[in-house]
Amino acid sequence: MYTIEEFDKQKTKILKYILYKKRSENEVRTKFLGTLDENLLEDIIEYLKQAKYIDDNEYIRKTVNNFIALKNLSIKELKYKLFAKGLNRNDIEDYIYENDEDLEDYERKSISNIIYKKANSMEEEEIKQYLLKKGYKIENINRVIEENNY
Repeated sequence: MYTIEEFDKQKTKILKYILYKKRSENEVRTKFLGTLDENLLEDIIEYLKQAKYIDDNEYIRKTVNNFIALKNLSIKELKYKLFAKGLNRNDIEDYIYENDEDLEDYERKSISNIIYKKANSMEEEEIKQYLLKKGYKIENINRVIEENNY
């Protein structure tokens, strides 16, 4: 067992880590697993989840919005980046399913941006292969090429 003082002290330490930069439950657990008693860590994580300091669904939403604002990625690449953060597969799949239309639009915009950037240095077929390797859907690639007469 542990004291209330110890709980508060460690909770404050973990809270600072989360407030510095939003973290997933897995990131918090991984960071503090070796340094804290396991029961104490689990209780703190549970407390922080109830207080909404740790919310993996909100974390997924914010992370995806950051990627959309800053990068050209396929939906598949988005998934891999979220998996790499140790997020729950079902939560990721649910988010993608619920936001399918917006993510498809984002993927097509990303394709368009990449084609625009690569058009001077690569042939159409090379660009298509590049996009396919990156995980873009063939139907989105063809649609963008068709709509923009690349």
